[in-house]
Amino acid sequence: MKIGIDIGHNTPPDTGATGIRFEDELTLDVGTRVIEKLKALGYQVIDCKPNRARSITDSLASRCNIANANRVEVFVSIHFNAFNKLANGTEIFAMSNAGRKIAQPVLDEIVKLGFFNRGVKNGSHLYVLKNTNMSAILIECCFCDSRKDMNRFEAEAMANAIVKGLTGKLPESEQEVDRIPDEEDNPNTSVLRLQQALNRLRIIGLNGQRLDEDGFIGPQTKFAIENFQRIVAVQPTGIAGDTTWGAINQILAKRILRRNHAGGVAVRYLQHRLGAENDGIYGPQTEGLVRRFQQQNGLIADGIVGLMTWGKLLG
Repeated sequence: MKIGIDIGHNTPPDTGATGIRFEDELTLDVGTRVIEKLKALGYQVIDCKPNRARSITDSLASRCNIANANRVEVFVSIHFNAFNKLANGTEIFAMSNAGRKIAQPVLDEIVKLGFFNRGVKNGSHLYVLKNTNMSAILIECCFCDSRKDMNRFEAEAMANAIVKGLTGKLPESEQEVDRIPDEEDNPNTSVLRLQQALNRLRIIGLNGQRLDEDGFIGPQTKFAIENFQRIVAVQPTGIAGDTTWGAINQILAKRILRRNHAGGVAVRYLQHRLGAENDGIYGPQTEGLVRRFQQQNGLIADGIVGLMTWGKLLG
């Protein structure tokens, strides 16, 4: 099956809602994960988000044109709601009976995450549903201005729910691994996990080799800690305190990185790996090196560091 995924907005002047978090950032994060998971399951996926648009109408028309020209069989538009800071929950819009049959299992999976069920609704007023030639749904994942929803939201879980609702399954790696819901909150600060994390990040010891994962802080591990701290602009003490662990967990969380929408620790690490100037700013030089890395590793060279790019970097 050929599936068209429309990452909502993200094409100025077509930009999303603003709340506790920005809709543009949320849709990009979730949508990128959905695309990568569907591809991992063997589906042909068409990214329907245009690179540029003259107006909002042009942006909407381009999305429909991409889907129609590629003759996708199912069109899925991903969005986040905003209203009065009190409204919360998930709703999915569809026009046809076929669309509603696609929408219902997706809604069921998202509701399992704890979001209020606002139902499958008539989307006959929505441009992308009216102007696509195939079964189509528009998902309002939750409300980006709702504290309740944003406290519950996690991009990986939302993407998994959408993919499972669409296909009935997840990639094997998602099913077999005992996942931590959000790596940024991983409380494990043992020496063994520290050594495992530094090896995963390819931070070498004093002898230029991987660390022995023995659970003891020796000269090799201390050297690697200092090396990592310099890379992410943390004072190189050789002691893994809260700041160092926070940096490690932030990188391992594999958050989406893209030009002008990312900065800090994860970007510094990315720059270290790619040989860019280590300034923590995702600018043109870093983007160019990311595109080259993606091309060399058989990925779509879009300059967006998503799960597949992180997978090549971290395994």
